[in-house]
Order: sequence, then structure tokens, then C-alpha cells
Amino acid sequence: MNPNKALWEKGDFTRIAESMRESGSALVDQLGPLKGLKVLDLGCGDGTTAIPEARLGAEVLGVDIARNLIAAGNARAKAEGLTNCLFQEGDASDLHELKDGTFDLVVSIFGAMFAPKPFDVAREMVRVTRPGGRIVMGNWIPGDPTLVAQILKISSAYTPPPPEGFISPMTWGIESHVVERFSKAGVAKEDISFAKDTFTFMAPCTPSTFVSLFRHYYGPTMSAFEAAEKNGKAEALQQELERLFNEQNQSADSDATVITANFLKVTVLRR
Repeated sequence: MNPNKALWEKGDFTRIAESMRESGSALVDQLGPLKGLKVLDLGCGDGTTAIPEARLGAEVLGVDIARNLIAAGNARAKAEGLTNCLFQEGDASDLHELKDGTFDLVVSIFGAMFAPKPFDVAREMVRVTRPGGRIVMGNWIPGDPTLVAQILKISSAYTPPPPEGFISPMTWGIESHVVERFSKAGVAKEDISFAKDTFTFMAPCTPSTFVSLFRHYYGPTMSAFEAAEKNGKAEALQQELERLFNEQNQSADSDATVITANFLKVTVLRR
């Protein structure tokens, strides 16, 4: 099995995605009028942004590598009666089943950044976007002091070194790397713009309980705990993550968690 596929199918990211719904909808609201647009939501998970896009009248195709998340997305769309939203399995670095110039807008929020072969990912996003269309990505930022970058940094310290040739998904949060990748795909530098933005995780539980959700349902932290358990370091990893979550929690309610994370918003104009 594709190791990326195995990573995202091993847990149940829907349990984490539930804490991301409000910010997902707010981000979609910033995309401008969507009614009637053909939208590809790439690395869509169970529809944190795809479902809000469809609610606003877009014709949405959600593509993700994890079959369990595709099933969950289709179930959510059906439950809401959104006949304009379909989820299907696919690899962001090889969208061969999608024709050139199909979509008015390609959106990938913390999705395609995790696919291997980043230059292929950029090429495929450009290829399936029609001339005059847009690509919008949300990417976590390496070294950022806020939640997700720190989760991934801490987790990586407990896992074996990546295989030779591995390119960190966090490089999508570095502007020069983004420019290089889209430039190779034929996009002019002046058609790529950046903005720093924030995304808020909201969970009706304590920070320690929220850590447990990441431990049991989020692929990267699941892998980190599996490796840590073999080395007798699982408790140290648990404590390190609990400290992070408690320090960053902004909720006044002791039984709730509200944590904001910074990300890089990328907008690409397709000429």
C-alpha cells in the first residue's frame, strides 16, 4: 500500500476534523462567490471545506487518498442533501482521471501538502485548473510556534528518520519552495501570492482529552506513539503534547479547548 495512504487510513481523521468545522466554513467564506463554480477540493478529508463550498452553491468534487474519509464525506453530503458534492479516491500527485482545465477553483487546505512528489502536485493542480481560474492552498508553516507545526515537530523527534529522498510536507509552508514548484508548472511568479492566516481548533473537551484524540486518530501522532512505545518513551511524548496543548489553549472554560494555529495561504492565478 502507498505509505501515504496507509498513514491517513490508519486512524480516523473525522474525529479531529470535527474540531475544524467552524474555521473551515470561515475560510470558505473568504473565497468569494462560489455559486455555479466547478471546485476541486484536493486532500479533502471528510469535507471540512468541501461541504461548505457545496452549501454555497459550488459543484464540488472532493478527492482524497483515504477511502475511509471519502466514505465519511459522501455520508455527510448525503445527510445534508447536497447533490452537488461528490467525494472520490485519488492521489494529489497523479490526477490522471481528471481532464485538463476542468475546474474554476482548486482548493487544498492542509491536504495536498502531505502528498509526496510536490512538483507533481503543483503540476497537477495547475493542469486541472481552467485558464482564468484559481488555486488556493492552506499550508502549515515549519518552525511556527503554534499548534500543528509543534505537534509535527514533537512527533518527528520520536519517530525513525524518514526514508532517503523524503521531502517534508512542511516545505509547502515556505514561500520560496511554493514559487519554485508552481514556476516549474508554468505559473509566473507574479501570479503567486501569499498571506499569513490562522485556523482555530475548537473541541468540547479538556486539552488532555484532545491530545488523546490525536494519539488515537491522527496518523502522524499515531505513528509517533507507536515508535515511542517501542522505546519506552510514550509517556514522555504524552506529557510533551499535553504541555503544548495546555499552554496554547485559549478557552476560559476548563472543559473546552480552543487553540489557534498559523498557516500560509497561497493563491495562484491560472493564466
